[in-house]
Amino acid sequence: METKSIMIVGVGGQGTLLASRLLGSVLTNEGYDVKVSEVHGMSQRGGSVVTYVKYGDEVSSPIIEKGEADYILSFEQLEAARWLPFLKIGGKMIVNTQQMDPMPVVMGKAQYPAGVIDALQKAGADVTAVDALSLAVQAGSAKAANVVLMGVLAAKTDIGFDTWMQAVEQTVPPKFLDLNRKAFELGYQYQ
Repeated sequence: METKSIMIVGVGGQGTLLASRLLGSVLTNEGYDVKVSEVHGMSQRGGSVVTYVKYGDEVSSPIIEKGEADYILSFEQLEAARWLPFLKIGGKMIVNTQQMDPMPVVMGKAQYPAGVIDALQKAGADVTAVDALSLAVQAGSAKAANVVLMGVLAAKTDIGFDTWMQAVEQTVPPKFLDLNRKAFELGYQYQ
């Protein structure tokens, strides 16, 4: 199998690291060679966080260059725009519609740009926009938006639902398992 690349991008505190562990678990369980690299920036201060995941028969490096990502899973709209150049032609982007104000917006020195998802589509990206926050609340907690997004990604892969659910069970602490199962299912069923 040729090597595939997935980027998970967001802002510190959104659960991107749990999402990358879940993805890594699924791919390892499927028998792929998997390489993961996490870049944290100022993640504890609401800064950009990106995880590179590459998988295939044999993977030498986790680093994804511009124009190489088969999928970009974005937990926040501006992060989707920031990382768009890394999406390959024909790649797919899953974008949470949530907006998290960067520091210049918080300080009143700038405004959050309008129409980010439309701009991504006009740039040629195949975008699935998801209100993951609402689906997570429906599942029982806003904190499960990351697992909702993983469900949306899972439905776009050729890896079976049961394999994904097994990885959720391996990755999520037992006391949050029912909530995360529901969140994953809501994401998986999203059109």
